[in-house]
Amino acid sequence: MKFLKYMLIFIPVSFAAKFMGASGTIMFILSCLSIIPLAGLMGEGTEEISFYSGPKIGGFLNGTFGNATELIISFFALKEGLFEVVKSSIAGAVIGNVLLVVGASMLAGGLKFKTQKFNPKVTQVTSSMLLFAVIGLCIPALFTHTVDPALLNTRYEGLSIFVAAVLIIIYALSLLFSFSTHKELYAVSDHSEEGTAKWSLKKAIAVLVAATVLIAIESEFLVGGIESITESLGWSEFFVGIILIPIIGNAAEHSTAIVMARKDKMDVALEIALGSSLQVILFVAPVLIFISLIFTPMSIIFNEFELIALIASVLIANNVSQDAESNWLEGVQLLAVYLIIAASFFII
Repeated sequence: MKFLKYMLIFIPVSFAAKFMGASGTIMFILSCLSIIPLAGLMGEGTEEISFYSGPKIGGFLNGTFGNATELIISFFALKEGLFEVVKSSIAGAVIGNVLLVVGASMLAGGLKFKTQKFNPKVTQVTSSMLLFAVIGLCIPALFTHTVDPALLNTRYEGLSIFVAAVLIIIYALSLLFSFSTHKELYAVSDHSEEGTAKWSLKKAIAVLVAATVLIAIESEFLVGGIESITESLGWSEFFVGIILIPIIGNAAEHSTAIVMARKDKMDVALEIALGSSLQVILFVAPVLIFISLIFTPMSIIFNEFELIALIASVLIANNVSQDAESNWLEGVQLLAVYLIIAASFFII
């Protein structure tokens, strides 16, 4: 993680480039390189806060702020009317967490340990909830792709808002389930590193606030360069949204999952990946739907391939959680599926 601190140099460089009127492509690249270490600082700040709040609250904060970067980027994309980028980034975050992060974690851990075991109860609860959430998120799109448009009345425009409201209510109930009514189920998965906090609570909060503000600024630079980079490099908005933005926004969180797997803490690695995916669908996506009402209302209509990739990913997550153990070959298989999906979006 130390190399991330050296990447902070790209923050003043990006500001200077903006002041000098650099092209959108250059600003996109510089903002990407700036957001990665800022996301790392945000993760480090929440980790320090967990020493004061306890591992359960700390884990919740880590997941929430881990997705904050993507939420901020999507906000500016909504503002610019880049709805396809926003929707594909939602799909990409889920696909990336389930296939890329879990796959890389299983591969990295499996190369060190022959077989890694994890708590199936917690993982199955999360993966089952994830399957429900994806089905709920995909229903408006399935409706559009299968029903004759002539049969749809004007009330269909409010379906996305209704689904978003249901999803965010389920998210609130899932927090009640894990923090109150069934907290003993999650007690076995509370992992905290031994030691003491390196930062004071005030410093941790200050770093968290500063990183959030800087990410907001860099996100505006990034979104402003999307159109330029898609034209200059021939990339589609789908590829930028479903592959690049999730990787950039969650780079630090992804590396944390891999580090945990190398320490034989596959429980933690899976919680980071699957828990983050669940929060994207149940919290981030509905919030973006509500925010879009300020600008131009955005519907939750994914294209056919995004639907297939989403559903396939969560079915894989459910399958992986059944035997309560993993190995390096399972990791390779997940990564192979992710590479195929990425290559397919790249050629669009």
